[in-house]
Amino acid sequence: MKYRKKPVEVEAIQFTQNNFPEIEKFTNGLAHNFGIENSRVGIATCIIPTLEGDHIATEGDYIIKGIKGEFYPCKPTSLKRLMKW
Repeated sequence: MKYRKKPVEVEAIQFTQNNFPEIEKFTNGLAHNFGIENSRVGIATCIIPTLEGDHIATEGDYIIKGIKGEFYPCKPTSLKRLMKW
């Protein structure tokens, strides 16, 4: 049997090294443990609590607010594949 997903509008913000305060505000203070790797590239990460437990968001990921008010990180390629802009 085949099923079709309902069209749903969600809010999202892209995570960068410079916008963690915005991410904290967007997630109502739930995002935490912001850090930047001590490597040549220096990729930023943070923890996003989700319904399934804590997930690591890496720089460039989108933080999505779901239809029930939950938050979760999503890779840009996945978001572009799943969503209309």
